[in-house]
Amino acid sequence: MKVIIADNNDIVLVGLQSILHAEIGIDVVGEARSADQLFSILKQFETDIVLMDYTAFGFDIDVIPKIKSKYPKVHILAITPEQSAQTLVHALRSGVISYIKKDCAVGEIVDAVRETGRGSKFFCGQILETIKQASIDVNDMDLDSFTCEPILLTERESEIIVFISEGYTNVQIAEKLFLSSHTVNTHRKNVMAKLGVKNTAGIVMYAVKMNFIKPNKFLFSSEAN
Repeated sequence: MKVIIADNNDIVLVGLQSILHAEIGIDVVGEARSADQLFSILKQFETDIVLMDYTAFGFDIDVIPKIKSKYPKVHILAITPEQSAQTLVHALRSGVISYIKKDCAVGEIVDAVRETGRGSKFFCGQILETIKQASIDVNDMDLDSFTCEPILLTERESEIIVFISEGYTNVQIAEKLFLSSHTVNTHRKNVMAKLGVKNTAGIVMYAVKMNFIKPNKFLFSSEAN
């Protein structure tokens, strides 16, 4: 998948470039330090994802719908220092598909890029906590990752649903999938948000309903570690 990084901070640009350069299947085709540079690069290269801080100097929220209008197949992954409910809602309504914070774990950044490139929504743990605490009505915003039928789950999320349903803790799942427990916890929160459930039992019931596991494999674990 081809990515453009958009930010006016050189340290951020270098850091994100370094993180993504080490990942197989992710190709950074350009770096933009302003909205004008971003649109210039979009004209030159076929792009799957724009990873951008729309709050940075040289950008603004209005850039997002302009990108979606001219390049509807491009997915917007926001990475900002902000996590207020108002900022989040505004971004999602403008066309952002995924949202992470600049201080989130490296694993979350990589996961966010991969899942966004597949057309799936991804929110880091801190953003999911904002959604929860602010009681954001995602249905009112038509966020299809939470409300559509059938529910769009990534391959990784489906794997984690099975492990959760079989009673594995976050730590055990992390060991099996060679992930950090923090990343697994983020996937768990994304799954719960997409399914509209509040606990492990809800995940298990979904897994049984969709034939991910057999009913006799119910192992309702206590709260994950």
